[in-house]
Parts: sequence; structure tokens; C-alpha cells
Amino acid sequence: MVLVAKKRLKKPDYVITNMVASASLGLELDLYNLALQIPEIDYEPDQFPGAILKFDKPKASLLLFKNGKVVCVGCKDRETIEKVINKTLKMLRPYARKITKTKKPKVDITNIVAAADLHVTLDLYKIAYKLRDVEYEPDQFPGAILKFDKPKASLLLFKNGKAICAGAKNRQEIEEVLKKAQKLLSPYAGK
Repeated sequence: MVLVAKKRLKKPDYVITNMVASASLGLELDLYNLALQIPEIDYEPDQFPGAILKFDKPKASLLLFKNGKVVCVGCKDRETIEKVINKTLKMLRPYARKITKTKKPKVDITNIVAAADLHVTLDLYKIAYKLRDVEYEPDQFPGAILKFDKPKASLLLFKNGKAICAGAKNRQEIEEVLKKAQKLLSPYAGK
């Protein structure tokens, strides 16, 4: 009897590159007036129903809506998102009408984007042929898209084992998706 040692896969590394969060400021916003008063706000109602507020420090952008809802993009952690939303609230409060008594906006992380390394090379043709929930059109884009239902997230896979994870709502979901992907893809992986 010959025993074959199972190849041990290195745990995937990842770095969060962007987080998308939403919150309600509890304010009614006059977007036209805000754009006139605050130079960092762009408002073109013919193009988009919300205004855009951009910060350099920390680097982030927010979509502002009349009802006081905001969407924050560009931050890499929850603490920075909360700082940006609080900074926005202080900036806008003098120009807005308060509509709720809530002191602190509740921040909801809606999407996290992470760059990952699965530490293997991948045969994307074979993966697309053998696995369901994989889209691969090499004439249009060099990566394959692998979708997961639980947690609801997608991986953009490249031949060199690099991946982009999108749709996760926390670190635990990112790690779970990467672990599932590594297990699912190991039969189609090189070194």
C-alpha cells in the first residue's frame, strides 16, 4: 500500500481595496443650495439625482441624496467610513433641515472589494467547462467570474491565481469565499 501525501494549499492572502457603505444622516438636503455653498460638492441633476461630495483626506467620495441618505465609497475600513460620514454630517448640518432626532447615523456596509492571491495558477478554460456558476469569455476579458450564493459574493479569477472578491459584507465572508474557492479550484490548479 502506497500513501500519497495530500498537497497542502497555502492560505489565500487578501487586502481590502474598497468598501461601500450607506447611512442616513437624518437631514433633508437641498442639493442645489449645497453645491452653491460647498466647493467639494458637484450637483448635476440632469445627469444624476444625487450630488457628489469628494474628500482628499481621507480619500473618499459620497453620493448625497435629498432625503439625507448617503453612499460612501473609497474607504478601506469601517472606522474611516464612520469618520467620513461624521465629517459629512458636520459639514452639511448648517445647510440642512433636521428630520430625525438620531444623533449618530447607522452605517451599513453593503459591499467590500478585496484583492486576493490564491497562490496557484489556474486553468480558466477547464474551470469554466467543468464548474457551473462560472462565466469566462477570454475574447472579451482575461478573467473568469465565479459566483457564490452563500455568502453572496463573486470572484474575478485570473490565470496567475490572483482574484478580486466583490459582494462580501465583512472579513469573515471574504475569508469564507476564498476558502471555498480554493477548495473548489484546487483540481484545476498548478503549483
